[in-house]
Amino acid sequence: QVQLVESEGGLVQPGGSLRLSCTASGFTFSSYAMSWYRQSPGKERELVAAITHAGGMTSYADSVKGRFTISRDNAKNTVYLQMNSLKVEDTGVYYCNALTMTLQSRYEYWGQGTQVTVST
Repeated sequence: QVQLVESEGGLVQPGGSLRLSCTASGFTFSSYAMSWYRQSPGKERELVAAITHAGGMTSYADSVKGRFTISRDNAKNTVYLQMNSLKVEDTGVYYCNALTMTLQSRYEYWGQGTQVTVST
């Protein structure tokens, strides 16, 4: 069975840091681009950060650029999101995503989501 298992989030003070991880099984991890999305109540899910299959390219939402870092360890089938200088508006449920596609096929998987709350 394909699985993307995320680490527990948590409650963090503004300005604090937190690292999320997502560990994959059941598919060829190194063939997939990985990303992190987040969703807050009443808002659509938004792309936060993405990384290519070998880690050669990353991209970030403007709201997190300079504060968040996505990375991956293909030997461990794991993708990470390092979150620094956290703000209240970073609060939400964070989802890990795996995607590979060609003109002929598309395979996409999602983690279970983990709550991150930034508050005093």
